[in-house]
Amino acid sequence: MKPDLVIGIDQSTTATKAIAFDARGRIVAEGRASVPISNPKMGWFEEEVSDWTGSVGKALKLLTRKISRDRVAAVSISNQRESFAQFGKNGEALRPGTLWLDERAHVEVKEIADEVGLDRLHQLSGIPNDVTPCRTRCRWFAKHEPKVWNKTVKTAEVHGVITHFLTGEWKTSISSASPMGLLDAKTYDWSDTLMAAAKVRRDMLPALVPSGEVMGVVTAEAARLTGLKAGTPVVAGGGDGQCAGAGANTFLKGRAYLNLGTAAVSGSYGVPYAVDRSFRSLVAVGETGFSYETAIRTGTYLVTWLVERIFHQNPAKNPQIFAELEAEAKAVPIGSRGLVLLPYFSGIMTPYWDTDGRGMFAGLSGSHTRADLYRALMEGIALEQAMMTNRVAAVTSPIDHFAIVGGGSKSDLWCQIVADASGRDVKRLETPEASALGAAMAAAKGAGWFKTLPAASAAMSGKPTKTFRPRTKEAKAYAELLSIYQDLWPQISGWNARLQDFARRQG
Repeated sequence: MKPDLVIGIDQSTTATKAIAFDARGRIVAEGRASVPISNPKMGWFEEEVSDWTGSVGKALKLLTRKISRDRVAAVSISNQRESFAQFGKNGEALRPGTLWLDERAHVEVKEIADEVGLDRLHQLSGIPNDVTPCRTRCRWFAKHEPKVWNKTVKTAEVHGVITHFLTGEWKTSISSASPMGLLDAKTYDWSDTLMAAAKVRRDMLPALVPSGEVMGVVTAEAARLTGLKAGTPVVAGGGDGQCAGAGANTFLKGRAYLNLGTAAVSGSYGVPYAVDRSFRSLVAVGETGFSYETAIRTGTYLVTWLVERIFHQNPAKNPQIFAELEAEAKAVPIGSRGLVLLPYFSGIMTPYWDTDGRGMFAGLSGSHTRADLYRALMEGIALEQAMMTNRVAAVTSPIDHFAIVGGGSKSDLWCQIVADASGRDVKRLETPEASALGAAMAAAKGAGWFKTLPAASAAMSGKPTKTFRPRTKEAKAYAELLSIYQDLWPQISGWNARLQDFARRQG
């Protein structure tokens, strides 16, 4: 049987999905396994390495029960970024892996900035100073867990961990390594300066492989654990955000993807290396080029928070709650009757890079209803995205439309608000699993189906199922509201810093 499928493994924060795609990017079958999160201390977020590899094994076994393993030409990986773990001399995990959500290394953020310099840190890595990249926790481990750190033979992010699980090789994709904050983005190689600041040695890190290139093959042991055929090529994929960019074909001129998922992440593609505080420049899933990426750490997470914690609704018991809220919010005028949401509930990455940043509803009155709050949430994320995308387009190249994916993209109202607030078309793609698809495109290129990743993306990316266009009257109103919104955080950021400092001192 001639192999006619490729598999994209999407290892996200809460689940692993293994999805088989054909050469046109159509989903043929999939398997899924959940991943539990631990929150052992305030600001600490961890997962067991065995849950990363175990969920990959389970998802692939579920998938390979639905398709013949002989049909699989290659496998590739899309992974949650900035989540990594430490391993001993025999390949054993020395402690749980720490996640991109983890905020334990606040002090180390400042120490690295003082040592390297804020501007040089940004220029080297493409990422402004922030608590999220792995470099801060590397330094934290060296200081606070020296026994573990001194025993660490390898430290690898999720892509490297899964690659080792499947192939026995300590390798990872350059795209997945980029968000770690240890890469010299211009040279696509580990940076001696950044490694020194993070207290990590080059020999501790996986070998780097370009996206779309074969890293190794599935071992006999991995075949037993996954149901894959031993010898199946394992191809370098990328971080989930960059994979989503390939999956949504951001190689198209004027396109940015927008993933309205747990976090709201957007990215556009370009070859020139560009740095600006309004975005981070990450190595793209492509032969060359970068993903100019913005990130709101709380996207649909805020929907869950509002519905469950504030409205006290259980979606499992009341599955119609989201449709009810959308219908109510649709009747609310633009601006939610004088109510604005700042979506900084888990700190701020782009564009302000403030780990102490916190969210708020501004303008609350006793007359506001849950419909007002729900619409303000949608508008707050849409306005934030519009503000950041305007800056990205000004610094890099024009962006005239979004290819939208993720759970939030199912909402017609939210898609229309994004279109009106940004002044750009919003195209809902027919393939919602953009990250897994981007990994599958890398696998297809590695299997020899396509000569380049842009060619794979053009052939396999989903077509828009619906386009939301900005409406003249509504876009004008949102332009005025955006000018009001943009002034809010600069005016209260100092006040917020004082409040967070006070809260820390209270214990």
